[in-house]
Amino acid sequence: MAGYRLFGADTSPYSFKVRSALRFKGLDFEWVARCAANEAEFRELAKTPTVPLLVSPEGKVNQDSTQILVILDRAHPEPAIQPDDAALAALSLILEDYADEWLNKAMFQQRWGQMPDRDAASIRVLVQINGGKRPRAYKTPAKQIAQRMLARLPLVGAEGENAPALEASYRQFAQLLNAHLKEHLFIFGGHPSAADFALAAQFQQMLTDPTPAAWLNDRAPFVVAWCENMADPKAGGPYASLEALAPTLLPLFEAEVARTYLPWANANGASASCQKKRFSVTLETGTFEQATQNYAARAFQKLRDKVRSVKEADALSAFLKDAGAAEFFAEPSRTKQKTPAA
Repeated sequence: MAGYRLFGADTSPYSFKVRSALRFKGLDFEWVARCAANEAEFRELAKTPTVPLLVSPEGKVNQDSTQILVILDRAHPEPAIQPDDAALAALSLILEDYADEWLNKAMFQQRWGQMPDRDAASIRVLVQINGGKRPRAYKTPAKQIAQRMLARLPLVGAEGENAPALEASYRQFAQLLNAHLKEHLFIFGGHPSAADFALAAQFQQMLTDPTPAAWLNDRAPFVVAWCENMADPKAGGPYASLEALAPTLLPLFEAEVARTYLPWANANGASASCQKKRFSVTLETGTFEQATQNYAARAFQKLRDKVRSVKEADALSAFLKDAGAAEFFAEPSRTKQKTPAA
């Protein structure tokens, strides 16, 4: 039986996320760099114009990186990419969604919202489209790519008004993660998880952009080393206990995840449920306003359901409470209906 085929791009963090997981599991796959030459085949397979696109040996197609990791883990249980411990697995899912839906905003803003990063990235995209070669007449198409991506900033909430909050957020997270990785090979000990694949993919992209790369190399060397390791990760031991991880893991949640991503995700979900086009949320850095993201709202609701299903685990409940995150996963209140008068 033939192996997997992964249509991806070197400028796509979600492609990196899936490729790293395939490598970790030791699965046979073909990396198909999406370009003009294979665009017709890609469009024939794709339901959306985005990568990654994974074709299974049976011919099934999936373009959702989170779903792909779950499917791979079910089809190929060893080595696992989620801890057996319910509390650690839930925390891994929270960090995965943080990476996919919040940290990605910072990555996108750092790449396309400033110079010289935007010009450098536009040339990389052009080379990618052209099958790995820079065309002779590259300046005009590269400028068109840059302008198109600049126009997309508001769609993902990375417009200029939000840039200071996003930059402060990713830098604080990186420094807290750096302190954690100084003590642990991966986020949950000696074994990578979905959180590692998702978070590393975003930081790996930042390391290709001049401005965030310079900052990360200077301020977060353990994060940089971890990113290099996550390109083709190998387990160095078992998952650790939550008790052993808490001293450096809890600050990640308390000082960053619970103060930026969770309030944002909660507000975005509420906006989507009311079918509003825009929403705003007050963070410690000020007001954060953007267009409602319906996919992110659905993803957060699924995350909430999964976390709530294991919330009876005392260790998870205590950790979320200590992190100031418990309220975002509380069961929705149910208003008692009054019995009509006879």
